[in-house]
Amino acid sequence: MKLSIMQPYFLPYLGYWQLIASADTFVIYDDVNFIKGGWINRNRYLYHGEPKYFNINMSGASPNKKINEIGLMQDPRYHQGKKLLSTFQMAYQKAPMYYKVLPLLEDIILCQEDNLAQYLEHSIRRMCEYLEIPTKILVSSQITEKDSSLAKEKKVINICHCLGADTYINAIGGRELYSQAEFQEAGLQLYFIQMNEIRYQQFDQPFVPGLSIVDVLMFNEKEQVKQFLTEYTLEL
Repeated sequence: MKLSIMQPYFLPYLGYWQLIASADTFVIYDDVNFIKGGWINRNRYLYHGEPKYFNINMSGASPNKKINEIGLMQDPRYHQGKKLLSTFQMAYQKAPMYYKVLPLLEDIILCQEDNLAQYLEHSIRRMCEYLEIPTKILVSSQITEKDSSLAKEKKVINICHCLGADTYINAIGGRELYSQAEFQEAGLQLYFIQMNEIRYQQFDQPFVPGLSIVDVLMFNEKEQVKQFLTEYTLEL
């Protein structure tokens, strides 16, 4: 069984969805510490040809807290969601797939979960449903048999063993963090996923890579996005 694990991100870039799609089971890593300045609560969209940040407002966010211990700003929560939808409307209302994608974004952004991890879990599950990604999704904090005293590489290996995985697929950015020898000794094959170069038309402007999945969806038919999900290589 092929397994991948990653912290929950908010409407992340295409490579995140490739990571999910490449595995039989994907674990949302919600019981690790929040990373300030990372991609957990924000991403980038295209506005007048330039990348701009969007985010969700959190309550009590701290690197000393686990992701599932952080809340979302509740006052006025609904209006914040409407403001983000308005941001996407201004940026993408002339994009070819805007009216097809808008209902999905409304469902994700206006979700009334007040816990950051649960809000992001909902968004991940809904996006996987939309893109017809069949990968089984689990939540790390709900895997009760794992050894929570472990950290980093050993914790990942432990989760693999708990779930019966024989292959672990990691984002390419983790190459410096994980040892092939350590995984092989544990009876696991370790791969790193590398997204192929993917380009698509963004209005009549030069292509800006690495934006949120929102951008990909706005300019491409769903079947094309599903094809993009397969355009990667697995490296040792």
